[in-house]
Amino acid sequence: MSTVLFCSCKEKVEKKQVKEVAVETFSNPIDVEFGDPFVLDNGDRTFYMYGTGQVENGFATYSSNDLVNWKFEGRIYEGNTEASWTQKNFWAPEVYKFENQYFLFFSADYKDNPNNELENFKIGVAISDSPKGPFKDLTDQPLFDPGYPIIDANVFKDDDGKFYLYYSRVCYKHPVESEISEWAKKEGLYDEIEESWVYGVELAADFKSVIGEPQLLLRPPLEMNDRNAEWESRSVTSKEVNRRWTEGSFTFKNNGTYYMMYSANHYAGPNYAVGYATSNSPLGPYQKADNNPVLQKNIDKGGNVTGTGHNMVLFLDGGKKMYTVYHGRTQATGENRVVFIDQMNIEEDGTLVVDGPTTEPIPRPLQN
Repeated sequence: MSTVLFCSCKEKVEKKQVKEVAVETFSNPIDVEFGDPFVLDNGDRTFYMYGTGQVENGFATYSSNDLVNWKFEGRIYEGNTEASWTQKNFWAPEVYKFENQYFLFFSADYKDNPNNELENFKIGVAISDSPKGPFKDLTDQPLFDPGYPIIDANVFKDDDGKFYLYYSRVCYKHPVESEISEWAKKEGLYDEIEESWVYGVELAADFKSVIGEPQLLLRPPLEMNDRNAEWESRSVTSKEVNRRWTEGSFTFKNNGTYYMMYSANHYAGPNYAVGYATSNSPLGPYQKADNNPVLQKNIDKGGNVTGTGHNMVLFLDGGKKMYTVYHGRTQATGENRVVFIDQMNIEEDGTLVVDGPTTEPIPRPLQN
């Protein structure tokens, strides 16, 4: 006879205490009144924001170590001096760090204006040993003159070390025939429609000149049935102004594809919005995306944000996270342009998506 012994053992189960990590949040807009914001990651968890506004005849900066709370650092560049080529309308500054020096690219009116043009914008470059300036003009003249007024400089350094400059030809004295212009004329709205276009050109490594001829990369759609025509023509169809814009471009590279984000419609109006295009080459051709616009007003969806545009892209956590920084307006801020920071991502099929504009609490870009 065999005997089976049963042992009644009481198992002690240890419950592991899991420490909950609180996610820190913030709400847009950021407490900075800038148009055309641009953020420089200085590489030491210090960030500097530049933009249009805050000071006369030049530019200022804010600093931050969390991308949420910003400290005003004052003026970084002063133009409209006796020695400067600049005169007025200081717009869209972008600052880049290369080999421990800082380069400021910006737009301003050129003093040399023999024909007294109302818009005589050119692009300049200034240099400093500090992101807080002072920045001094690299030369005593604009970077180059393509023969028409230009704004919104953006610089991209490719994997092969070559630099590219992207900019926008302004609408001034640039009427363009299209189905939209024909429609506007038949409706008795406008006799002509002026347009701004985005160009690209190789930039010399010393940032004192360009190489080759600028290439036309983006322009408003010619045909009304183009899937991007409706949103890019809202300033015209809403009877706001007789202009269509393609401006404020920002170029970056992801998985071998070049992405160019751009803004359309009047920067001072509610319809300012952002789209993007892609290419296999830094100088195109670029194909506009089917899911444009990727950033636009949300008042028709119960929100209170309008005029979202002129964005840039900030890469965090070694490029694992992408955020877009842009300006917009809310009912509380009125006509003043204020800064928003929202997360964006690129899906597996290459589609770019922006999670914004937001005003509700969202996780901070940088967690402690």
